[in-house]
Amino acid sequence: MRQYATALEGVNNTANIGAERTRPGSFNALVVSYYRSPEFLGLKASTQAARRWVLERFRNEHGDKPINRLTRAHIKNIIGAKANTPEAANNLLKVLRLILNYAVSIDMIASNPAIGVKRYSSKNPDGIHTFTEDELAQFIARHPVGTMPHLATMLMLCLGQRMSDAIRMGWQHVRNGAITLRQEKTGTALTIPLHPDLEQALAAAPRDNLTFIVNKFGKPYTPIGFSGWYRDRCDEAGLPQCSSHGLRKLAATRLADVGCSEREIMAITGHKSVSEVSRYTRAAEQVRLAGQAIAKLKAAPPATRTERDEKLSSAPDPLDKTAFN
Repeated sequence: MRQYATALEGVNNTANIGAERTRPGSFNALVVSYYRSPEFLGLKASTQAARRWVLERFRNEHGDKPINRLTRAHIKNIIGAKANTPEAANNLLKVLRLILNYAVSIDMIASNPAIGVKRYSSKNPDGIHTFTEDELAQFIARHPVGTMPHLATMLMLCLGQRMSDAIRMGWQHVRNGAITLRQEKTGTALTIPLHPDLEQALAAAPRDNLTFIVNKFGKPYTPIGFSGWYRDRCDEAGLPQCSSHGLRKLAATRLADVGCSEREIMAITGHKSVSEVSRYTRAAEQVRLAGQAIAKLKAAPPATRTERDEKLSSAPDPLDKTAFN
């Protein structure tokens, strides 16, 4: 508004607008510089938004403080204040490491004080909670076919996509019984045949919007807006532990459970490396192998007590020192 007022007065004095709000050498100054840097501008829009969200919250509390006085002890105390939410603490630490590396690169500080600060152990070693089949049934009972939450759920579950891609899909992406898309985060091009559950959901969807999923004003969601909206829908279904990303994980788990290879799962989810999907196939493989092992045990003829006693009596006494002679 100050710049606009200056323009109305016919005075070209825009060079220092806002300078009084950003002290040189402060965290504010670092953030302003970072937002203009190739490191930040080269990120995907969704990644930029997520990183801004973390930085702005930190900036509101510490923006005026000089960056060259930030020590490892300060970082530990700041991260320690989030001990009750270890995932949030780890995410903040990750972003601070990145931006402080940038501060080193532009000579604002000599070294990165966030390096060496330990992450918290996650309460959930597998990360974000994966929707279970029972939880999915509970969600659908609350949000049946024909509702926007049901349609959103089927798009993410039947296609195995992130919510940032699901909110951009529309009828223009449906071709020859499949959905064709390019993932926003990775740029990966995918063509995925429609699952019957998704076909049912789409049959009940309107055809007068640019995207399948729209807000109450008929407009597409932003990633942050959709995340909050879907969070509320999970709460309505009595599933506070669930989130939209948990559907993508359930999709990968389903594929692994029916015997899909890692490459086949990657063809659906768009993951770039085998290691990213291996945990799903490992879990499915463990269940399959355990089932085979128990089946073999059941099929084997039971050993008699006499046979077991003979095997035990023939084994060397672990305390008999002569056994080592």
